Amino acid sequence: MPRTPKRPHQGRTAPAKGKQDSNGPRNAPRNAAARADSPSNRPKRKVKPGRRHSDEAQARTNRPQRAGKRTTTRDAAPSPTSPRTAAGRPAHGPRPKRPGRPPSGRPTETMRIAKAMARAGLCSRRDAERWITDGRVKVNGETITSPALDVTPKDRILVDGAPLPDAEPTMLWRYAKPKGLVTTHRDPEGRPTVFESLPDDMPRVVSIGRLDFNTEGLLLLTTDGELARFLELPATGWLRRYRVRAHVQPGKSITQADLDKLKDGISVEGVHYGPIEATLDSRQGLNVWLTIGLREGKNREVRKILASLELDVNRLIRVSFGPFQLLDLKPGTVEQVRRKTLIDQLGPRLAEQFKLTADDEPVAAPTQRKPARPRPPANKRSTSERKPPRRK
Repeated sequence: MPRTPKRPHQGRTAPAKGKQDSNGPRNAPRNAAARADSPSNRPKRKVKPGRRHSDEAQARTNRPQRAGKRTTTRDAAPSPTSPRTAAGRPAHGPRPKRPGRPPSGRPTETMRIAKAMARAGLCSRRDAERWITDGRVKVNGETITSPALDVTPKDRILVDGAPLPDAEPTMLWRYAKPKGLVTTHRDPEGRPTVFESLPDDMPRVVSIGRLDFNTEGLLLLTTDGELARFLELPATGWLRRYRVRAHVQPGKSITQADLDKLKDGISVEGVHYGPIEATLDSRQGLNVWLTIGLREGKNREVRKILASLELDVNRLIRVSFGPFQLLDLKPGTVEQVRRKTLIDQLGPRLAEQFKLTADDEPVAAPTQRKPARPRPPANKRSTSERKPPRRK
């Protein structure tokens, strides 16, 4: 019988006469499968309900933003004319107010006007008395000039024309102050301040003591100005410890015996400083590292005392304030102290005075673990779990 000529493969063009197909008839099935697996011939993947296609999602992200939609700080581009800090607010502007109801301007109970201002976290009681003397405070629309006044929840207080903020719960933070910041709310020279560098979600706080512009290290912050004033007083007895690097003038020397003389105190330029603990730690050429401990907080106390010993301080770090330590807190970061820890350090009498209770501190809910699967007793185990008997 005559052989039937083979038909050309479907979907393919027969090779021209005199030319051999490069694929050959043997590769036709494999090439057909490859074409079927090509991206253009693959079946479309089914999209699960509730999930948008990637192209549609990309198109949605490229849409112009609707008017009135809120923009976060990271999305909003800062103005080229106003410098901004890492937190996203103006570098030398006031801290933005947190959203919420407006302050009532009234104290929670009957107390002295200066104490009410300190409890609201505006300032310490001593600074409040100075503000009152300067005529910055009004009670029921009348300017007062004497702090000898008791206010009640029925009185309305204005400070610099703004209602007295509502008292926040007493809280404490550890802040690692870097160099180049002023410990004040308003600096007349326009320098950056500590309070401008704090996170936006923190309430208004005051500092417990101060650190100089070029001093770094631990700075305690609290919402209670009265607590701040109490802890910074020398009568509290909390030791403040510093690490100091000082330059020794050529031809001079410093010994541990010279530092031991500071245990009885010293008078510099007519100002007397109390007992000081000083230790010589190490020497590095003309520089020495010292550890200084004192219980007072006078202005530039460490620098003035060491200057009287002919030592020029070129680095000053506060490493502890009472029981609270700097530890490994990185510069510029802030960490809240648990209320129970603060109560333990103050004692029950002072905790009651400042109305500190550990019950009102929010505690994270414990993680629910999946219960373990009960294990059957040894005598009721399945046949597969039983050990095979020993062969004799």
